[in-house]
Order: sequence, then structure tokens, then C-alpha cells
Amino acid sequence: MTGIEGPFWRAIAVFRVASVVYAVALLIRAGGYAHPVAGWLVIGVMALWTVVTVFAYSVEELRGRPLLAADMLVTVGCLLATPFVQGPYQEGSLPVTGTWMGGAVLAWGVHGGRRLGALAALIVSLADLWLRGLGEMDVETLPINGTVLLFLAGVLVGHTARLAKKAEERMQQAIEMEAAGRERERLARGIHDSVLQVLALVQRRGQEIGGEAAELGRLAGEQEAALRELIRLRPVTPAAGTADLRALLQRYGSTTVTVSVPATPLTLPVAVAWEMAAAVGAALDNVTRHCGAQAPAWVFAESDDGTVTVTVRDEGPGIPPGRLEQAAADGRLGVAQSIRGRIADLGGTVTVVSAPGRGTEVEMSVPAARNADVP
Repeated sequence: MTGIEGPFWRAIAVFRVASVVYAVALLIRAGGYAHPVAGWLVIGVMALWTVVTVFAYSVEELRGRPLLAADMLVTVGCLLATPFVQGPYQEGSLPVTGTWMGGAVLAWGVHGGRRLGALAALIVSLADLWLRGLGEMDVETLPINGTVLLFLAGVLVGHTARLAKKAEERMQQAIEMEAAGRERERLARGIHDSVLQVLALVQRRGQEIGGEAAELGRLAGEQEAALRELIRLRPVTPAAGTADLRALLQRYGSTTVTVSVPATPLTLPVAVAWEMAAAVGAALDNVTRHCGAQAPAWVFAESDDGTVTVTVRDEGPGIPPGRLEQAAADGRLGVAQSIRGRIADLGGTVTVVSAPGRGTEVEMSVPAARNADVP
């Protein structure tokens, strides 16, 4: 049994089994009633049907109107067999089914909500009252306790089950929305690292050159803005195994970028290592974009107390106060997503230290022992 309904059906199964045991105890205590053979026959039918329903209701495909109707017919049939087992009705006595007749009411309530639970309670109650001679009773002697309990059980259990179903549906929707948001952010980071930067470069160079190139730059700018709005990402299966972050970082070494790594491996899950390296790449792209293609930059990597930290430093003009917040508000995802978003998804932190005219230092830290279960 899966889903939120599973515990309800298991509880009903336990109730049915316990009710059969209770009915057997009543039969034994009454000495078999007036007709012991008929009594044991009815108990046998109840036990057999209990086994059938325990299995049938555990299979989602079998739950439906045919099973509910059969459940009610068997329940009412066993209930109406009481006179043939016990003889003439005696005030205060329980039918041969005992509490077992409530199982069908609970099943209807769980499957169809409080209205169907109330309808099932009405059917079973009318059969019980007819069995007790409803036409011969007056209002004062009308046995309504069992009827009230059946209605309460059917309505309350049905209402609770319906609320649980709605809560499960809303939770699933929230999970799907969150997953979709995370996937969009991942694609946004990847696009920013490649396509968006190229479009931005074309736009900037077109404006600088002028003429027809300016129109080309304008079109590139429009496509860049449109692409930011259309970001979507398909699910990606995470890579398995581990990787040495040092090898990924050393690829960035050049005449302008100095990479310093420790002598010992910086072992991380593959997905974490690649995302960490991509964040470093985004930081270096920002250095090139804002400080110039020949601006020097330094990458430092270290491991300490279960944390791997990579720092990217430059000696450029620095970041004015509020610039990062404004860039994020304008949809420019260089730091907000390509760096901070990536590291946050890995369970890490990003610290940006900068001041106008004093360069920028971006420090990225992730747990070294993180499991390889990131998206």
C-alpha cells in the first residue's frame, strides 16, 4: 500500500481481524447461540471475507465501486443472518457480526470521503434497526447508540482521509514546483557560463563598433533578454564516484591566471567537484569581463576541517556597494546563480570581499564529506 491512504487501509485491516476475533469470543461466550452451526458458518464467511478484503484493498487497482458494493452486500448479509443464529432478538444483545459490520463503513469513508462514509453508515444502520424490529419500537426504546457511532466513524474517517489526500496532493505539487525551480536555476547557470556571455559580448562590441554592427548588437541584446526568460532544464542524472578537484582547477591556469593547489588530493564526489570547478570558472569569467582579458587572477585551493575552500582573487576595480544585488534584480546571474547558487546547492557558502579600487576576493567553501547525491 503506497501513498497517504496506505495507513488507513492497514488500520481497517487490523480492525476487521480484531472484530472477527471479537465475534468468535461472543459466539463462544453465548454457548454457540441458539444455532451453533449457523453461527460458525457466519463467522467463517466473515473470516474468509476479511482475508479477501485485506488483500483487495491493499491493491490500488482493485479499489473501486465493485469491491465496495461487494463489501457492503457481504456485511449486510452477515448482519441479517443474526436471527438464524441467535433466535428471537433480545434487547441489549449484539448481532452475530459484533463490531465487524463497521469495516465496510470505514472502507467506504476512506475511499469516497465523508459523504460516502455517511451513506454506508445509513445502509448498515437501517439493516441493523430493521433486524431489531424498528416498526415495533417507540422512540424511547430505539437503539440509536450503534447508529450514532457508525455515522461518526464513517463521517470522521472519511473527512480525515479526504483531507489527507488533499494534503498529499499539495505537498507533491510543492515538491514538483521546487524541483522545477532548482532545475531552471541549474540551466540558468550553464547558459550564463556560455551562451549569455557570448550574446552580451556581441551586444557590447556591436555598440562600440556602430553602424550595422550596432543593429546586430541590439538584436543580440534582445535575444539575451528573451533567453533569460525562457530558461528551462531537463532532469540530469548525477555522476557517481569521486574526483580530484585539483585537476579540474589546474585547467584554468594560464599566463594571466595562477592556480595554487595543495600537494594532497582534494577528493570530492564527481558532481560536487564539477560544480565547484564551474563556479570557479564563472568567477574567472567575471574577472575577464570586468577587469579585462589581460587582468591577472589567482586561484587558491585548500582543505581544512572537512571543508574544501577555493578562493578567486583579482586586483581589478572592485565591486561597488549594492552592485551584486542590483545585478540579481536585473536578471544577471553571474554571481547570484553561477557562483552562489551552485555552491548553495552543494551545501556550501560563498563570501565576496570587495571594495572600489581594491580588487575582489570570492571565497567558496563546500563540505568535503558531502555525499554524491546532488543534482
